[in-house]
This record gives sequence, C-alpha cells and structure tokens, in this order.
Amino acid sequence: MRKIIELKEAWNFVKTAGTPEEAVNAQGMEVTLPHTWNAVDGQDGGNDYYRGTCWYTRKIEKPVLEENDHVYLEFLGAAMTADVFWNGEKLAHHEGGYSTFRVDVTGHLQEVNDLAVALDNDDNDHVYPQKADFTFYGGLYRMVNLIVVPKAHFDLDYAGGNGIAVTPEVHCDENRVPTGKATVTVEAWVKGSDGPVAITITGEDSRQQTAEVIDGKATAVFTLENVHLWDGVKDPYLYTAKAELESGDAVETRFGCRSFYADPQKGFVLNGKVYPLRGVSRHQDRAGAGNALTLDMHRKDMEIIKEIGANTLRLAHYQHAQEFYDLCDEYGMVVWAEIPFITLFLKNGRGNTLSQMRELVVQNYNHPSIVCWGLSNEITAASPVNETLLENHRALNDLCHELDKTRFTTMANVFMQETDSPLLEIPDVNSYNLYFGWYLGELEQNDEFFDEYHKKYPDRCIGFSEYGADANPQYHSTAPTHGDYSETYQTIYHEHILKMIEERPYLWATHVWNMFDFAADGRDEGGKHGVNQKGLVTMDRKLKKDAFYLYKAYWNKEDAFVHICGRRYIDRTEENTEVKVYSNQDEVSLYVDGKLSDTKKGSRIFCFTVPISADHEITAKSGNCSDTIHIRKAEQANPDYVMGEIKDVINWFDDEEYKPDFYSIKDTMAELQASPKAGVILGQLMQQGAGARGDVAESVKDNPNLVRMMGRMTLESMLGHMKDSITEEQVKGLNRMLQQIKRGE
Repeated sequence: MRKIIELKEAWNFVKTAGTPEEAVNAQGMEVTLPHTWNAVDGQDGGNDYYRGTCWYTRKIEKPVLEENDHVYLEFLGAAMTADVFWNGEKLAHHEGGYSTFRVDVTGHLQEVNDLAVALDNDDNDHVYPQKADFTFYGGLYRMVNLIVVPKAHFDLDYAGGNGIAVTPEVHCDENRVPTGKATVTVEAWVKGSDGPVAITITGEDSRQQTAEVIDGKATAVFTLENVHLWDGVKDPYLYTAKAELESGDAVETRFGCRSFYADPQKGFVLNGKVYPLRGVSRHQDRAGAGNALTLDMHRKDMEIIKEIGANTLRLAHYQHAQEFYDLCDEYGMVVWAEIPFITLFLKNGRGNTLSQMRELVVQNYNHPSIVCWGLSNEITAASPVNETLLENHRALNDLCHELDKTRFTTMANVFMQETDSPLLEIPDVNSYNLYFGWYLGELEQNDEFFDEYHKKYPDRCIGFSEYGADANPQYHSTAPTHGDYSETYQTIYHEHILKMIEERPYLWATHVWNMFDFAADGRDEGGKHGVNQKGLVTMDRKLKKDAFYLYKAYWNKEDAFVHICGRRYIDRTEENTEVKVYSNQDEVSLYVDGKLSDTKKGSRIFCFTVPISADHEITAKSGNCSDTIHIRKAEQANPDYVMGEIKDVINWFDDEEYKPDFYSIKDTMAELQASPKAGVILGQLMQQGAGARGDVAESVKDNPNLVRMMGRMTLESMLGHMKDSITEEQVKGLNRMLQQIKRGE
C-alpha cells in the first residue's frame, strides 16, 4: 500500500550556511511549511528583497517499510533552484521553482536521516524567470512529502507526474457538436512489475478493465455512450479514473469530458456552443504570506473569482499549485496554463524552458479546466526577435503537441510586438497584452488595434491576454486621467474596455490584469511600495475596488446586487456630485437621506446627479438589493485623495499662449515627425524618454508597429506618460520651441 507522510512541521530555516553540514548543525529558525523567506521584504518596495541561497533542514525517521519498498521525497514547490542533500550526500538538483519534483532515497536510508535543502532565488543566466514585474519568492512554499510505495508501483520518476494520464475524446458531428458519446483512454506507467493493472472509471456508473503492462505501460480504452460533459461553470462534471496493481499500489485522478476549439470569428467554442471566455489573471501571492499559500487561501481566492462571474483564468506566469488547478476543475473555470518564459530571452535558458514545459504538461495533463499551454509572456519586451528566440518557441510548441494532442498552444505578446512577426506564426492561437490608456496612448487605441488585426488576419484567432490600470483605493478624482492611480480612473478605464470587448465577439479569450494586487518589490508608484495595484481586489483580499463590481455587473447573472461607487470618496467639494451605481439589475432607485431622489432604467452602469450641502446618506435600491454610502460637503479638497506630486499635463499648457499656425504639443506625433524641424525636437525628446525607460524603450524605438500606433497620439498625451522623467518647465520650454516652427516647415 502507498503511504504519504506530510513533512509539514519541524523545519530548521538557515540563511547563512555554506554546506549541508553547516546547515544541519546551525541554530536557525523553526518554520512550518508552506514558507517563504520573502514574505515581508518581497512586498515592501525598494527592489532589495533577499535573493540568494537559504537552507531548510529536518530530521526524518526511517518509516516502517515492507520488504523491497521504495521511498521518495516529493517537493511540490521549491523556489527557485534546489539542491537536495540526504545525510550529507547530494541526491538531486532541480531548476524551476513552480513544479513538482521527486527524489528516490530508497538506497540511502538510515534510522534517522538528515535532510538539507539548499534553495537559491538569485540571478542566473539560464533558469526562468529572471526579469519580470513580480517578486521571485524563495522558499519551500508548498508541501514536502515522503512517499512509500511497494516495489511494483506506478511511476514517480518522470517529470513529476503521478503515473496516470486520461485522454477523453468527445465524439462530434460534422458541425463539431457533441453526439453524446465519448472515448476515454487511460494510460498508466508501471515500475517493478509486468503484471496486470485494474483500471476503473467512475462517474454516474462504474466500469473496469484489466490491462497488461507492455514496455512499462498499461492502457485501457472505455466508451461512454451517454457521456456527462464537463460544461464550464454551468456544469463542471468530473469523472474519476483509478489504476491499481496487485501489489496494492494505486493512483487515481479526476477528469472531465469536453470538446473545445477557438474560432477566428466565433471566439471560443465549448461542447459545440459559443462560450465567450471572459475572466481574470491571477498571481499566487498574498499580503503577509508571499507565495506560501494554504488551501484555505486558494479556496477563498476561487470564491472571489466565482463572485465576479468569471469563467476563465489565466494562471500567470508559471505553474500554480495542484490544489488550485483542482479548484478550477471543480468550479468550471477554463484555464490558460503557462511557464515563466518571460520578458528577457536568456541565451542559455532553452533547456530550462523545455524542462519547465514538460513538467507543466505532464503534471497537469488530466485537468479538464486547462485548454491551452502558454509558450511565453512578453518575451520580446526586452529582447529582439531573432532566429534563436524563434527556434526556442518552435521547440516548445512542438513539445506541447508531442506531449498533448488535445490542447492548443498560445502566447501573450507584448503590445509593441509587430503583428506580422514570424513569432506569431508559431502558436496555434495568439493573444496580446495591451495597455493603451494606461502606460501609453488613448483607450480607443485598444479598439483600433483589434479591429486592424482582425481585418488584416481574419483567419487567425486573437485574444486579449492582459489589460488593466493601477488603482490605489485611497485616491479619487472628479476629473480622472491616466497616471493618477485613482480608483475613479480605473473604473473609467474598465468601462471602456468591457464595452470594447462586448462589441468584438471574435476575441477568443480576455483576461483582466489582475484579479488581485500582487507583489512587485521593484515598484514604487501610486502611493504604494512593492505592489502592482492593477488588481480588482487588494492584495490582502479585504477590499474589492469599484471596478470589481463593474465586472460583476457584466458577468454575474445569478446574484442580484447594487453597488455605489466612490464610498471612499467622502469629502466632496462640488455643489453637485455624480453618484455612480453598478448593478446587474435593469432598474435602480437612488435615495438621499431616506428620500427617493431618482429612478433609472438601464444596464450595468447607472449615473445620478445629487446636490450636496452637508453630510448625506446615499442609498441605492433594486428589488431586495441595497447599498449605502456616506458623503459630505467639504470646503477644501482632501489632499489624501490625490497622489503626492501628481501633475496634470493639461495644466502645463493652459497658461501658454497658443498660435494655431505653428506647431505645439497638441499636435500628433505623426504630424510632428513629418516636419523636418519639429521632427528633430521630437527625436531629442524620445532619446530622453528612452534613457528613462530602459529595456522596453530600446525594443520600441525601431518598431514600426508601435511607431504607427504612437503616431496617432498627441505629444501632450505622450508627455502625460513621462511625468516621472520630465518637469513642467521642460514641457513649457518644449512647447515654446515648437511654437517657433511654422506648420509645413
């Protein structure tokens, strides 16, 4: 019989040891798993969190064994590079901090054993990730187990897999609509035996076959005449497959039967029906815990995702915990799974991308929620497209299809990546990360990008893999603009994007960046240190920003609600204030100080104008739903509502004399570039911007696709994205120079 012993407690954490002997004998700190050493310094800003080698040691008593039993150590997540020492002997080296790996310790057992694990999350030139906008936590942040199996057992040595793979094939008619029948192939890999394997699948009924082991593998094929489909959030039905040996060793896995594909015109199709994938991305961390998450934390995250009404998750930018993929199966989430092949192409990293992809596919093959494998994310943000990078992607794409004939591949392209690049020809479907209206440009450029892409490539599937705007819920504005980090602007941004998405059903999947704020220790912006604030929910999961309820109004059709925006915007100086309500109901009534003010019919967004003169109680009602906030008239603006040192580029120009026959910062980039004289000034400015923005700017400067997009922006708008690197006086001086150049010169 298989035994799994959880090694949760009694770990000794040592930060300064140089050898396993030193680590074992060191007086460290006792910790319980899961654990990361960056739970605090990886989230507090400064880009100074500890990256280096730390040790975890533990005494392990020899378990009670039967004759010829095998014993394995199992690591579910050891970040980032691991060296495993058993009684001083190095038994394993593993590169990649997000996947399961095991170590056979059978021939090395003593009555009491010293386990020492050296983990390293420092910079190197070959293990991904190395450059990205999130914290690279170090630690044993998932569980470690001791597994005891008989001599005849299911394979535990291949790529962290569990020795069983289930491939369901739903039969479909000529229109790709399921007929009600499915074929299920169960494969089990065996070590130490060529005897029979009992393979069972259980659902609404149970059936069993006995399969012979041939070349280490047993295969059974089942036919389900009336298959119960795994049908997304509506009905995520799961079967169970189990394989058992005469030795008593057994493995089981859940699986689901579904058909799916992406269509260039229809978008995503699940079980023969158009099924628009509309959802969020998620990082696996939390305030105060880092990435050392418990099952309860994972489950609470899923409950919040369910509340918003999402039906898809992009689990970025690496393999997540098996518990969370299990939750995705149970809740009916359609999942994009990927490896951390991100931002910066490492010339020595090819082997690591392939090993991490192999582990991702093998370890997650049976999850019905997963429909695609992500090859990379924004890999050209700091690297050019060359033959080496292309070959690496081709190798990954081929590996995915070799390991898995049932799912498609995809990748998330950075916004400045040319659409005609050969890189986009490699995966089965594509997606883009676009941030027009936040990092650069105007919101409408998101619409234009997809319209142009779809027109140019009508036979290609395209998705929207990232979009978002940072919001500190402390900040509010009556005139929100990009770069102010206000909760108000975040809602304006997402209102536009949601409307844009709804009007473009061909988008095969869309994923908000991000469901939750997450740690990026190098960040210091928007009034927060070490946090990317694009989440719809704060990092501690305690506060749902207003934009959360906008998505709930669009996506959640089941749970009636009303939500009044701006509840943290209490002190208001305006005589008449806007009260905005999000709801999934078609009529909302607004009450001011207990009296009906107005009733409006509509959809999702309801705006009311309310005169204010004192303290007021504002209540929105629809049926049995209600929500209440309190606001008050203030004589002066509350400075806490505005980010310190924020500048509005529009104000830079208001007091300048404007001559319409001469160029100014109100002209588009394309208009200025077309003028020999104005173009010189613009070129000097862009050089200054490149110096401030580093790697990304270097990738941008010779990119014709991005140059074309930027050409539509006014210089005034572009300067709004350079507030950290240009002063008000420099802007005014620039405008004065342009005002000396007559149009056409």
